[in-house]
Amino acid sequence: MVLVSIRVAVASNDGKYVNQHFGHAQQFLIFDVDLDGAYEFLELRKNVLSCKGGESNENERMETLKIIKDCDAVVVSRIGQGAANFLVSHGIKPYMIPDFIDNALEKLTKD
Repeated sequence: MVLVSIRVAVASNDGKYVNQHFGHAQQFLIFDVDLDGAYEFLELRKNVLSCKGGESNENERMETLKIIKDCDAVVVSRIGQGAANFLVSHGIKPYMIPDFIDNALEKLTKD
């Protein structure tokens, strides 16, 4: 089976720019992205912050995972190594691409 698209969670508070740190993301915009670069917005999912005051909380991180568990990748402005390792261990590839969402999704297809 050939993978023709991926599901991507984008951390953005304005719907235009990737501008949220993974642990501080209040919401994720969910997209299906074709490998030819075309994409479709599916929905907005509210999130529970997993990092408060510089401290990560494992319970909240698991809640975030439940919200994006059907995604193949997550695009954020920043992510700590612990959170990145956590995502990878659950089959989600993290990307730090602080850019316009259009540009960030295009960059994913070239990775």
